[in-house]
Amino acid sequence: MLIDKYSQHVYHVAYSVLRNDQEAQDAAQEAFIQMYKSLPDYRSEGFKTWLTRIAFHKAIDAKRKLGRRSIEDLGGEERIHHIPGREEDVLTRLIREERKEALRARINQLPAQHRDIITAYYLKEKNYEQIAHDAQVAVKTVESRLYRARQWIRNHWKEDEWRE
Repeated sequence: MLIDKYSQHVYHVAYSVLRNDQEAQDAAQEAFIQMYKSLPDYRSEGFKTWLTRIAFHKAIDAKRKLGRRSIEDLGGEERIHHIPGREEDVLTRLIREERKEALRARINQLPAQHRDIITAYYLKEKNYEQIAHDAQVAVKTVESRLYRARQWIRNHWKEDEWRE
């Protein structure tokens, strides 16, 4: 039942990373196997989001394997010239920026104590240590503030209001 419901979505997630039909099908199948194995650990936090994350990671793993295989197939000096770039494609970057802008608008509506920590962590992409240094607080304080901000968001926002 779950495979019937989500197979197209999982395939599209895998294909968006791999850009190859057969590899995407294989990654989608691996994602469903992983989903089945991980069901006991599922924490009721949005099944489609959880499954999407699994599919995305399986596709990334497959892409890494493909990259290693193609590099191993190359010989000598060619190896240096054919290493794939790490830059993301323009469409992916544009979509990510649009999502960030929509999220910024929502974050601006948060209470101040939550807005600052969410902005630093998710939008400025700072780690706990950087945030603690900037705010002159302990790392544990950053962790607890981020936890409380996430809890506030879970309790006050519906997932479909801020996702995609």
